[in-house]
Amino acid sequence: MRLSAMGDVAMTVPVLRAFVKQYPNVKLTVISRPFFKPFFDGIPNLEFFSFDEKERHKGFLGLLKLYSDVKELKIDAFADLHNVLRSKIVSLLFALSGKKRATVDKGREGKKELTRAENKIFKQLPTMFERHAKVFEELGFSIDLSHPEFPEKAVLSYEILEIIGNENQKLIGIAPFAQYDSKVYPLDLMKEVIAKLAQNSSYKILLFGGGKKEIEILDSIAQPFENVINMAGKIKFQQELQLISNLDVMLSMDSGNAHIAAMLGVKVVTLWGATHPFAGFLPFNQSLENALTSDRNQYPKLPTSVYGNKIVEGYEDAMRSIKPEDITSKITNLL
Repeated sequence: MRLSAMGDVAMTVPVLRAFVKQYPNVKLTVISRPFFKPFFDGIPNLEFFSFDEKERHKGFLGLLKLYSDVKELKIDAFADLHNVLRSKIVSLLFALSGKKRATVDKGREGKKELTRAENKIFKQLPTMFERHAKVFEELGFSIDLSHPEFPEKAVLSYEILEIIGNENQKLIGIAPFAQYDSKVYPLDLMKEVIAKLAQNSSYKILLFGGGKKEIEILDSIAQPFENVINMAGKIKFQQELQLISNLDVMLSMDSGNAHIAAMLGVKVVTLWGATHPFAGFLPFNQSLENALTSDRNQYPKLPTSVYGNKIVEGYEDAMRSIKPEDITSKITNLL
């Protein structure tokens, strides 16, 4: 069970892919929001169960119904990959019925030590993928994540090709937004990055985002360039996953798009502001060298937050310490 958020749900996918490969006789049922179902398409021995938050599974009585619904699938063990009140209640119900259960340890104490201003302990914490694997180990299923397999690139539909063209260009995805401002690279600098990359006619740059405001911003960024296309609002979510699987590299903030690209086996360059990959959220199978972080000599309190939701005075411009030329150089080298 993992209900949200998008990036967190995406981070379960590589672990589950490894699980079904190493335990082909075990059936998995993923409980999550229906929007995330495409993440799990094509994974063998995996069934998706839609969590109906607004009606059937709403509130405490809804969780009892959820337990009853899932119990009918003859579940032998319950893996709580969320560790919130709702998942804890369902987990407890399974335990009371005599089933095995295990809950993810989010390592809250270590994250506090990493992000506090004073007496900071700056060290790499276990990744979320390692934490997820630990849950299955507690249920009797050790998982080796060292030899990952990814789905093949999707065949792009005529509808997508009509938007992006069919030229033989390198495809660069750029997702310049995140939930919190402290994780968003300054727009003027991002425009510099895009303008520099767009000078190379062998590159096609695809912009990703969502919502009216983001679409308007991305339209204005793309407008001056022939080889920069705003994809936001133009295709369905499942088509977006298909397109991302065909990227040669994705440039993303510490956000869901980074984890979606990584779960599809795409190279990812990430930019970090208030947060830091040491908290365990480096995208799956990606090199720490491709995570460009704000300058800790200039901003010694970094990271100031696990999720980017804390505002620290004087740190508003921390991401400006990441130079546009370092980003373009990193992308060019990967290509």
